[in-house]
Amino acid sequence: MKRIMKLLATLFAFTTVCLACGGNRGFESLSPDDFSMLLHNGNIQLVDVRTGLEYSESHIPGAINMNVMDDSFTVHVDSVLQKDIPVAVYCRSGKRSKKAAFILAKKGFKVFDLDNGFIGWEKAGKEIDK
Repeated sequence: MKRIMKLLATLFAFTTVCLACGGNRGFESLSPDDFSMLLHNGNIQLVDVRTGLEYSESHIPGAINMNVMDDSFTVHVDSVLQKDIPVAVYCRSGKRSKKAAFILAKKGFKVFDLDNGFIGWEKAGKEIDK
């Protein structure tokens, strides 16, 4: 009986950790094709969360730039974005945008993240502005 209780406790801890690490992040990651359809089919706020330099080199058409690594990111979000309109975010590879998506979801936004970021977008042959 003691062994079963220990096993159940271990399973419970494992499940809790898995959920905390991403099982319910509050946002959805999309492939470049699905992300593109989202941009073309709906009223969406598109945010490039890379640095200003990265954005100036090339970006997805219609994106606004808000560097997630900037200390004023959350303040900027509150003053620029509308909570009643979904937000689509991307970065170079998908790491920073997941951080931004998590922050935005915690603030009450409906958020979509571009899986594999701008790199994946370019590899899929999607439109970019330079």
